[in-house]
Amino acid sequence: MSFLEIKDLNVHYPIRGGILNRVIDYVYAVDGVSMSFEKGKIYGLVGESGSGKSTIGKAIIGLEKSTAGQIFYEGKEVTNRRRNLKESYSRDIQMIFQDATSAMNPRKRIQDVLAEPIRNFLKLTPKEEKKRIIELLEIVGMSEEALLKYPHEFSGGQKQRLGIARAVACNPKLIIADEPVSALDLSVQAQVLNFMKDIQSDFDLSYLFISHDLGVIRHMCDEIAIMYKGRFVEMGTREDIYQHPQHEYTQRLLSAIPAIDPLSRDERKITRQKTEENYRLEEANYYDEQGKVHPLRALTPTHKVALASLNGEVD
Repeated sequence: MSFLEIKDLNVHYPIRGGILNRVIDYVYAVDGVSMSFEKGKIYGLVGESGSGKSTIGKAIIGLEKSTAGQIFYEGKEVTNRRRNLKESYSRDIQMIFQDATSAMNPRKRIQDVLAEPIRNFLKLTPKEEKKRIIELLEIVGMSEEALLKYPHEFSGGQKQRLGIARAVACNPKLIIADEPVSALDLSVQAQVLNFMKDIQSDFDLSYLFISHDLGVIRHMCDEIAIMYKGRFVEMGTREDIYQHPQHEYTQRLLSAIPAIDPLSRDERKITRQKTEENYRLEEANYYDEQGKVHPLRALTPTHKVALASLNGEVD
């Protein structure tokens, strides 16, 4: 059963122009998307830069105001609600940002950085608070020596681990991870992703994992949504998306994944060429007259795709 549900979410930004500075058009950053989140699952949100995926995460947590649509948390509507420290929603939905450096106050020691959510949401004594902070450091594989240091004294990977520790400080139900490893080198990426996996398993958390890296998404996520121009083009399980992609945008993304085996280079080149040819022949089935993505249609109980027509559509 889902604890968080998004229904027909829209985030539109006005474009102004003319002498009177009137609204002449809109940027449709998010244009009618729906999702639901169950406990203990990892959800992936994939798309190119500017597709609107980060805007969805910010709208859920309250950093962006939605233009239309609804967000329900445990049956109660929380759309555009001002974050109140007394509400469970503010405590249970946390975020890990792409830039761990700017997400921390450079003037505060790590003990105060990690203590901030604890002081906001939990009523602990100073002794209990310090014990909890040390526990958080142990969870992400760091020692007590980090307490009195400042953010600039840590590497990028260490700062991202500290960001994870801060996000799990109050035992949330959902963590929105917005490109959490894209700024790190590959070896550190693997380390941070493994920490996130372990923490998710230990605490039965849910993640909304936002990324443009399909390899990372495949490693991390149970269910995946592919996004393009503010809308979902395809949603399904990991197997649905990677083994049975239906939308041309999904197919193009998958065909662009670099091949490790050099012997498969020619085969993958042929696949990319066929994908491009198919797109040119059937573009009308993928986008409407305005170039917008069609509404999602159910192909199977777990697999949805945005096409004008679909054989074997499930009610």
